[in-house]
This record gives sequence, C-alpha cells and structure tokens, in this order.
Amino acid sequence: MEVVAGLDLVTVVLLFFWVVYLWENYLSFRQREVYKTTRDIPWELRSVLEHETFEKARLYQLDKNGFSFWAGLYSQLEMTVILLLGGIPFLWRKSGEVTGYFGYGQEYEILQSIMFVLLGTVFSTVTGLPWGLYSTFVIEDRHGFNKQTLGFYFKDLAKKFVVTQAISLPVAAGLLYIIKAGGDYFFIYAWLFTFVVTMGLIFIYADYIAPLFDRFTPLPDGDLRTQIETLAASIEFPLYKIFVVEGSKRSSHSNAYFFGFYKNKRIVLFDTLLEENPVNKEASAGEAAGDGSEDSSDTASEPEQKGDGDPKDEEKKKKIGCSNDEILAVLGHELGHWKLGHNLKNIIISQVNTFLCFFLFALLSNCYRFPYVPGEHVPVFLPVRPAE
Repeated sequence: MEVVAGLDLVTVVLLFFWVVYLWENYLSFRQREVYKTTRDIPWELRSVLEHETFEKARLYQLDKNGFSFWAGLYSQLEMTVILLLGGIPFLWRKSGEVTGYFGYGQEYEILQSIMFVLLGTVFSTVTGLPWGLYSTFVIEDRHGFNKQTLGFYFKDLAKKFVVTQAISLPVAAGLLYIIKAGGDYFFIYAWLFTFVVTMGLIFIYADYIAPLFDRFTPLPDGDLRTQIETLAASIEFPLYKIFVVEGSKRSSHSNAYFFGFYKNKRIVLFDTLLEENPVNKEASAGEAAGDGSEDSSDTASEPEQKGDGDPKDEEKKKKIGCSNDEILAVLGHELGHWKLGHNLKNIIISQVNTFLCFFLFALLSNCYRFPYVPGEHVPVFLPVRPAE
C-alpha cells in the first residue's frame, strides 16, 4: 500500500487512458488501410454479394472510421483537460453550491453526489451533441441510412436523458450509501448491489423501458413465423414470442436480437429486415386517408410516391428488406450466441470486471489522489484523502 500511496493517480490514469487510446487507434488505422485498399469482393462472398453493395459498405466504413478518429480524439483531449485542470473538484464544488442554494449543506453528501452526477451528465450530453448530430445527419444521411428529423432526434434525446437519470440517480444514491456504510468490505456489497440492479434491468428492459422508445408488435402468423419457430425448435431455443420493432423511424439499418430469462425468450426483428412488413402495412393503410404527415416506416411499396427523377424518390421504390432465408441466416447468427453460451460468458466477464474495479477502488480509497482545497469536504466516490 505504501507503493500505491506514492503514486500520483492523475498521472497514472492519464497514462493508462492514453496508452489504451493509442493502441486502439493503431488497430483502427490498420483497419482503415484495409477499407482503403480492399476494392474487390473476397472470393468467398462473390456468389452472394454484388459489387455495388460491397463498395457502398466499404465507403460507409471509411466514413465511420474517420469520424470515429476525430470524435475519439476530442473525447480524449477533453478528459485530459478536465483531469489536469481540476475539473472534477470544480464540478464537486459547483454541485455543493447548487444543493446549498436549496438549503442542503455538506452533510447531505449523497444528495450532493447525485447533483454531481447529474451536472456531469448534462455536460457530457451538451459536449457530445455536435458529434451526435454530425454522425446522424451527415454520415448516416450521406449513405442513406438516417430516417430521423431534427425534431424526432431531439425528442428522442430528451426522452433518453430523462429515463437514464430516473434509473441511474437512485442507483448511484444506493451505491454511495453502501460505500459509506459498508466498512472495509464495502466493495463486496457494492458489487452485489450492482449485480442485482443489472439483472433487474435486463429483466424489465424489454417490457417496460424499450417500449418507451419503440413500438413492438407481435409477428403475425405466416411462413416466416413458422420458419423461425422451426429454427428455434431445432436447437431447443425456448422461444416464447416473436416481435417486430419499428426501427425504420430512426434508421434503415437492419438487425435482430433476442432477450429474456430461462424459458421466456423473445425474438425481435427490425421492420427493416422484412421485405413486406405486415405490421406497417396495416398502419399505412389506416394512415392513407390522413393528412399526409411523414411516415417513419421504410416500406417497400408506396404508390403515392411520384418519382419525378429525384434520386431519393427512386430509392424509395427499390425493394428493401431480406428474404425469409436471409432473415433466418441473421437469426441463426444471433441464436448461435445463445447456443454457445456467449451471453452468459459476457455477463460473467462483465461481473468479474466490475468486482475488480470495486476492489481496486477499495485499495486506493485511503490514498491521496486528487487535489482539493485543504479542509474541504471530499466526496466518497473519489479515492482521495488529505496528503500527509
């Protein structure tokens, strides 16, 4: 512990994050070179992939790679400046000023800590906003994936912020209480608490949180449903329900996933996967007599669209989605994760990592680490103590 106490944690943290950042960017640079030089379809895919599709994917990945570099560089520099200039102690003091304005002094440490987390989240949301806008309305739009309007984007962002704070702030309060009251072995209790919270969120997410953002509709009976049920039965996957999620109101990207515990597994298909979405087909029919407002669904047939030479109009007329066999191939990949136990392994690895983080925090909790004004109250969530 004496060796640890002699370290300057700010320097160690910065060094660690910069080493990781440089290593990841080295790998990203190598991948970018692959995107730039690989102009021919690999021979294994030539029978199933058109050159036009391959080229579009290559250019899209090049754009994403370049954007990721600049966004990551900004994030790294921002973190460095915050640590070197004392941004964390500054925000802690400002949090105390806010809670003090409402009559809550330093003795209300957990309340001040919650304010600290809230203000930090607001700051990161504001500084990340330009990057999010550029990613959605420049990169994604340039390649024909974005389906959002600015109004929808900000509405979705506000909703995510409120839901995130409604969940994270009470969890943070509970965690801080455990750290304060847990004694020398608080890291064990903190880990158990986060484990229970994580499992609880996994359990309720699909039924109570995800529907706040997207519409989930049961997949109607038909050939596709029958084939999915047959595929699930062939590997003894305990399928309970199949849903279609309205992902097309955000993006034309396609995906599929499953969730649920034990024998209550549910499969979710993005509506952009389907060549003919029966859910949105019914919705479109009901809205056809409406006021002509924007339809967020990316369906294959829109007879009212007039393609007067506009490339975007022509693009809408193109057939989208996947055939049933292609959808089954996508699901085969996802269900393979379940069959091979990847999800369980990821949960175990994540929990081991969380436990080690709490354990490391406990080791450092009695050492001076971050500069602050002598005599000032120090937050329990930072491993700081007065210098000897």
